[in-house]
Amino acid sequence: MNNKYVVVDLETTGNSVKKGDRIIQFAGVVIQDGQIVDQFSSFLNPGQTIPIFIEELTGISDKMVEDAPLFADIAPKIVEMLEGAYFVAHNVLFDLSFLQEELIMAGYEGFYGSVLDTVEMARILLPMSDSFKLSDLALQENLEHDRPHQADSDAYVTAELLLILFEKLRKLPLGTLKQLYPLSHGLKSDLNEIIDELILEKEGFIEELTELEVYNGLYICKREELEDICDKQDHPYPQPEQDKESLLSTVFPEYEQRSGQLQMMDHIYQSFQSGGHALIEAGTGVGKSLGYLLPAIYFSKLKNERVIISTFTTQLQEQLLHKEIPLLKKMLPFTFKTAILKGKNHYLNLDRFSLLLKETDDNYDTTLTKMQILVWLTITLTGDKDELNLSSGGQLFWQRIQFIDQRSTNNRYNSNYDYYLRSRIEAQHADLLIVNHSLLLTDLIADKKTLPTSNYIIIDEGHHLEKIAGKHFGFVFDYAFVRFLLQQMGVYEQKQLLYKVEKVLEELGFREKDFINRGELNQYLSDLLLEMDQLFQTIAFYAKAKQKQKNQSYPSTIQCALVIDHTKESHSVVSDAERFLFLLKDITNALRKRHQWLMDRDRKTLRQNAIIDELTLWLNKADKLMQSMRSVFLQHSGEEISWIEIDTRSRKNKTTVFSQPIHVSNGLKEHLFQQKKSVIVTSATLTVKDSFQYMRKSLGLDQENCSQIVVPTSFDYQKQLKFIISNDLPEVKAVTVDEYVSAIGEHIISIAEAAEGRLLVLFTSYEMLRKTYDLIKESGFLQDYTLLAHGITNGSRERLVRNFQRFNKAILFGTSSFWEGIDIPGDDLSCLIMVRLPFSPPDEPLTAIRCQQIKDLGGNPFYEYSVPEAVIRFKQGFGRLIRTQKDKGAFVIFDQRIITTSYGKAFLQSLPPVKAERLSIDETVKQIEQWLD
Repeated sequence: MNNKYVVVDLETTGNSVKKGDRIIQFAGVVIQDGQIVDQFSSFLNPGQTIPIFIEELTGISDKMVEDAPLFADIAPKIVEMLEGAYFVAHNVLFDLSFLQEELIMAGYEGFYGSVLDTVEMARILLPMSDSFKLSDLALQENLEHDRPHQADSDAYVTAELLLILFEKLRKLPLGTLKQLYPLSHGLKSDLNEIIDELILEKEGFIEELTELEVYNGLYICKREELEDICDKQDHPYPQPEQDKESLLSTVFPEYEQRSGQLQMMDHIYQSFQSGGHALIEAGTGVGKSLGYLLPAIYFSKLKNERVIISTFTTQLQEQLLHKEIPLLKKMLPFTFKTAILKGKNHYLNLDRFSLLLKETDDNYDTTLTKMQILVWLTITLTGDKDELNLSSGGQLFWQRIQFIDQRSTNNRYNSNYDYYLRSRIEAQHADLLIVNHSLLLTDLIADKKTLPTSNYIIIDEGHHLEKIAGKHFGFVFDYAFVRFLLQQMGVYEQKQLLYKVEKVLEELGFREKDFINRGELNQYLSDLLLEMDQLFQTIAFYAKAKQKQKNQSYPSTIQCALVIDHTKESHSVVSDAERFLFLLKDITNALRKRHQWLMDRDRKTLRQNAIIDELTLWLNKADKLMQSMRSVFLQHSGEEISWIEIDTRSRKNKTTVFSQPIHVSNGLKEHLFQQKKSVIVTSATLTVKDSFQYMRKSLGLDQENCSQIVVPTSFDYQKQLKFIISNDLPEVKAVTVDEYVSAIGEHIISIAEAAEGRLLVLFTSYEMLRKTYDLIKESGFLQDYTLLAHGITNGSRERLVRNFQRFNKAILFGTSSFWEGIDIPGDDLSCLIMVRLPFSPPDEPLTAIRCQQIKDLGGNPFYEYSVPEAVIRFKQGFGRLIRTQKDKGAFVIFDQRIITTSYGKAFLQSLPPVKAERLSIDETVKQIEQWLD
């Protein structure tokens, strides 16, 4: 690590030097002997106009470079700097390829020495980072990065990051370095040279591995012995009469009494004491998490009863465990045990990883993932995949190393080294167990229970419970999953699982006399792949025919009900499904006999055990696939609905079939509310016009045994929110989509300028979002603004939100998932536009059949189902704007139905008390400017 390193960053006019893009700024930072010893940077005249979006991104304008040197003028300096050095960059292939071309054009040979990529190094050495973007890593490592996207600042921060990465590498144990070394030859950069030097340096010294231990050749973080966890005694428990508010104020010196939060605590505690269920709507700002955690812990310790907290996402689980629970542990004068439990596929199987580590025919993603995990093992206490930031290829590799339910040999089992079984044992001894809705619901209907017994459950974000229950009481299968499953087995010549199983059978003396021979089995698998393609083509044809019957054009996504009737299209689907099922059943029967034969043999090596485990997992997945297909195609009843979703841009690869109960209320009532003494369902959005009737009916809760309270928000919306309803836009159904988009586009431009960006625009239709985004972008009116759009701009929802917060003038266009779950407090978000009231499309299969059932019973489906569902979503969207006591913002709704229709009152009456004003766009702009001034 005492070599010479030159860390380079470039700003350019675009992404391709081959297409004529040029460098506008060069920066290089020299590191020697582990220290930054020199730096050089210069603007460069590219001989062309700098694009507007590059100027906005970098802050570099044409004026700044007009008197700057040409690249050829500084080329000698760059060549001198790079002499005998490692070339380092954050995404090295971009900077190196650009620099190479510029050097060659300037008459030089270019750089052909060793290279290091700090993105690649960060993925390996900081595997738990949320993001590997330079600005995010700088924030994570407390590096000052005041001018992102300017080369001198980026290069210096990258140099500091490189030194941190070197230090991380140096601290790894020798054994881990030796395992990383052969893998490092498969990287894009020459990290293998650095690792080799470190191995030579460390081999002469004795290591003290006080925080690590070795299991099966893997260096893993040492954890507390399970016996110590299980035997640990708690401190004495005080009586619950202790004043809750005084406890809160010890942790939060500036704690302001939130009467709503205390009301929530008391109601939960009383519900647990009396053994009744409760629905609690707790408005934004109440402090909901603390509001349910404190009474849960008190009750658990007082009654010696475990309480389960169920959240919507695994991210919220982590937030509770690492943010809220530590605060409570500081607050309370007694100890309590908390555990988090996730589905078994979240946990690493050390034995399987140790075995697959030895495989050498890896692609790049698998190589990188193996290196990530080797480093991660030295720091993880949980073995939980959610700690890792894996690529999509890494996710596929994880499926081969995740926990498998059935172990082939129990004599090797040691729960200290089995992350999943250890987490289950910790859960058994927890006073408070944190799970997610998915695991809770899976466990409710499972024959073999995963969760420890508990009669007291708190369900956070409870408005999602019905939708999640639908998925877990139903089935889903898609082309991508089925193809991946069959490719995992593979035909014999592909040397996948079938090949490995056959080799183990040969090693143990298997004879085919009483079994289907390998040739037949191989042919069955080949035939099954063909049947799979035929089945999904037929399903796509069925959906296309249904779309044609509606006389509609083909949108990017087709969604239609799958009705098994006497039509030709339906008969074709069932016929193809039956052929696929019969063939898959023959294959699984043949493989299950081989599996049983292997399980009956005694002498198995670690490699043989791993292959048998993999076969066990494959057979379990195949059984679930057959179960879903029978339910959808052969055993359908009037209680379920099946539907097809297809991405028309790739019909075969993105075809999914869903099946679920039309109503889940009976299932929730039977499996949850009738089985548990007290279930608390809480969320910021459970009521419609202050009534819980819709939610109670959806969840199957009886009014007699269910208390209901609305805990009002602590925010002063009259002072924090300006609520505007546009009065000069056309009714959406009175004009064409293009005319409506043109009208709202002009309004969005005007409002964005008034709010100076910091604007979130929520759509209910992706088509309308795309058209509006394109119109605004092409208009040129918002050239100084960064436009970010869901489904158009690259990146996940979280990345789009981070980028939105990064730019001063930004507009974020969102649909579907952006209506909830995103948190943008403070000045980063000052204005929210809601384009339309969020009604589900009436032809959406689940919506259509539920509405039809209500109609058949003499009810009004629009008021009984469509409006309440839309109001809940509307409240979620509204809740994106004001997130803290100090937030201030403007909420603008374009949809005039909120005041021109009778049902519009349901939306207005479901909001916190705040005055709405009907204004023209000119009045709106003036009000927003004054409000945000």
